[in-house]
Amino acid sequence: MIVDRNSPIPLYFQLQTWLQEQIEQGVFKPDDKIPTEEELGEITGLARATIRKAINNLVNMGYLRRKRRLGTFVEHHSKSENKRDIVGIIVPDIRTGYTPELVRGIEDEAANNRLSTILCNTDDLFFKANFHAERLINNSVCCVIFVPTAASDDKNQEIVDKFINRDIPVILADRTIDNTELDYVTTNNFDGGYQLTKYLINKGHKHIGITLSTLFSTERERFEGYKQALIDSGIEPDPRLIKLHDGPYTDEHYVKLAKKLLQKQDKITAIFAGHDRIAYVIYSVAKDMGISIPEDISVVGYDDLNPNYSNLMPLTTMHQPIYEMGQESLNILLKRNKGAFDSPQQIVLKSRLIERDSVFSLNKD
Repeated sequence: MIVDRNSPIPLYFQLQTWLQEQIEQGVFKPDDKIPTEEELGEITGLARATIRKAINNLVNMGYLRRKRRLGTFVEHHSKSENKRDIVGIIVPDIRTGYTPELVRGIEDEAANNRLSTILCNTDDLFFKANFHAERLINNSVCCVIFVPTAASDDKNQEIVDKFINRDIPVILADRTIDNTELDYVTTNNFDGGYQLTKYLINKGHKHIGITLSTLFSTERERFEGYKQALIDSGIEPDPRLIKLHDGPYTDEHYVKLAKKLLQKQDKITAIFAGHDRIAYVIYSVAKDMGISIPEDISVVGYDDLNPNYSNLMPLTTMHQPIYEMGQESLNILLKRNKGAFDSPQQIVLKSRLIERDSVFSLNKD
């Protein structure tokens, strides 16, 4: 199927992407004539104006050229021509989570190297990442830092391949793609999840709930660390205390999951929140339910974001070196551009436990 009328992606952009893929995969070769607007209309059912917009965009991007009275032909397109001193940054949302700190690290390092940046927000949506990838290619960026979206590994690999096919180096930041040979910079999320859980266990907690998303590599690894810490301490993970989400973060989802966990207060003494935003949702729900943190139930988070409302609950959490992650990501790309290495650079930074006042010790003095 070339176009999906039920998709939120504009129809012209779907056709544009399909044509571009046919060119990049060699289905349409240099100097080949592509189907006419009339023929594409018969194939796709799209209006001529929609088809014309897709073709005009590809002409402007250098993929196609028009020949008067003859038709539209595939252009000889150099993969590496006219690259500029611009770094592309593709992140979920500059307003929330760890993203502002990550981007600041990238931009500060870019400024130190006299580079400019183009920042793209995906809202964790694949189709937005796809759109921004085309925009960055069209702007001849020299390299790209990409935080994978809330989509499958295959879909995120499609985004990466767009850059690789144009000889544009790309590195993954924070989240990774399984079984990849790509450059990436992340932190040891398994170890972080393990450390936080062991911390709670050492404070006397045995009934430890958890809530997070299984959609992202980072949170999946934290979950594995949580389970392993329980097992190593002789505690069997209790499915009743595990509330997983298979989608991107929304307040609404975690309000529901927090309520489910907090309703088990007689069976649960602590909650491991997959990241700090979830922890603060738990705090808000607990307050509404008349449950006190940490007197009634303990909570730990992950990231150490210090949001504006952190004064509500001094949160015990795992500090990630997010700023340094941004710096290191760009430095690897700059070295790769200079041919410093051939093999994938896969860097795992260390996090550290930050102890505050959201955990109550159950140990007797």
